[in-house]
This record gives sequence, C-alpha cells and structure tokens, in this order.
Amino acid sequence: MTAYTPDEMMTVAAARRLTNGAVCFVGIGLPSAACNLARLTHAPDLVLIYESGTVGTRPTVLPLSIGDGELAETARSVIPLPEVFTHYLQRGRVDVGFLGGAQIDRFGNLNSTVIGPYDTPTVRLPGAGGAPEIATHVRELLIVMKQTARTFVDQLDFRTTAGFLDGGDARSRAGLPGGGPRAVITNLGELTPDPGTRELVLSAIFMGVTVDDVRAACGWPLRVADTVARIVPPTTIELQTLRALQDRTREAHAHRVRITLPT
Repeated sequence: MTAYTPDEMMTVAAARRLTNGAVCFVGIGLPSAACNLARLTHAPDLVLIYESGTVGTRPTVLPLSIGDGELAETARSVIPLPEVFTHYLQRGRVDVGFLGGAQIDRFGNLNSTVIGPYDTPTVRLPGAGGAPEIATHVRELLIVMKQTARTFVDQLDFRTTAGFLDGGDARSRAGLPGGGPRAVITNLGELTPDPGTRELVLSAIFMGVTVDDVRAACGWPLRVADTVARIVPPTTIELQTLRALQDRTREAHAHRVRITLPT
C-alpha cells in the first residue's frame, strides 16, 4: 500500500462524499482540493461554484483565491456575486457546501471571526464571508478541518456560522431552510450528527487512529457511535490524481510574476 499523509487522507475522504452531478459551493484550500479531486475521479459532472461568481468551473490547478483567473477562464459562466447568492444559493439550487473554520462546537456551529473576547480578541480572523449564507441554504453542509482540542471546543468564542445551533430542532425552529452539517471530516476521521440531538458523534476513523486519539483531540466529551467504521485508505488512482493536481498547482504558481512594491 502506498504511503499517504493525514492531509491526503482527509482530502480523499472529503472527496468521496461528493456525488456525480451535484452542485457544490466550494471554499478555497482543502475544500477546493477535495472537490476537484472528486471531479477528476468519480464525479466528472460535479458542478463547482466559487464565491467569486464562477459557475461550472473546471480548473486544471487549484486556485490561490476565489479571484484566481484560472476559475474564470475555465467556468461555464461568470455571474455577479449577488446573483450567485440570490438565484442559486437562496433558491435551494446548491446541493453541497464545503466550509472550514477556526473553531467548531458539538452541534457543528463554526467560528471564523475572533479568538478571545470580541472587543479585545487575541486573534482577529478573516470573518464570515459567505459562510453563514452557505450554511443556511445548502441542502447538505460538509465541514473540513483539522482536529485539536483548540479547534473542537466546548464553547465557541464567537458563533459566525450556524450548524444545528443548540441541537435538537433548534435549526428548524430558527427558520433555516438548509439541511445543516452532514459530516465533519478531520485528519483523524469523521463525525456525523445524531438524528435526534444533532450532536456530533464519532462514526468513522482512519487507519492507525484510535478512538482515544480522537477523544484526546476534542474539547468536549465526545460521543462515539456503537460501531465505529474504518475508512478505507486512498486508492492508487486517488493518490496519483491528487498529487498530480498539487504538482501542477505548485508549478503554475511558481511561475507567476511576483511584484515587490517600493517601501
């Protein structure tokens, strides 16, 4: 079996959750790698939408940002950002959204605003962007982030994006139309929401990882499913495709002209 890294396993596991023909709202970074890996393997008709307004884009390399020219050059269409949200997202036309964050709690709520008190934070993060709207309206939300006790917390420093709010039927009572988080994919395994309480439950782990490893990297008393599945390692095709994509990306970005402004 070919050796692979936790990041590669996480990317492959996230990619496997995408079905062919789905419409997917994509974020930059690992979500973008997972979506494009899926498109290049088992889901060639996956429709990717980036927040810059590129619809049906098929990049040959991973974009540096949502404004990367590669996205516009390979898109079926480029439309104004307000129309992406009003005519696609808010009308329920997006099947899957991919998000990450700096913190997540047991009900899949995310923080990407501040670490520490809002008025005097220790770290001020990039902020919400389109994440609250994506999480509100997509039929299914996938969350991808590395798991540590500092990122999987008992109490968010700031709730930027709604998962299942306080659990149970709180999301539906708040009038949020989307389906909420379907899974949280980490560098250790996968957590899925309990059908009743909506609390995240450890349901699958990667090879070489134990339940105790996952519990130690969680800031709340983590619930564990009665049966915890073992996630199949990446196939040769998945690894080769992912690594080729990353190699093309490094080569393309290395040849971009860097401009240094005078001081």
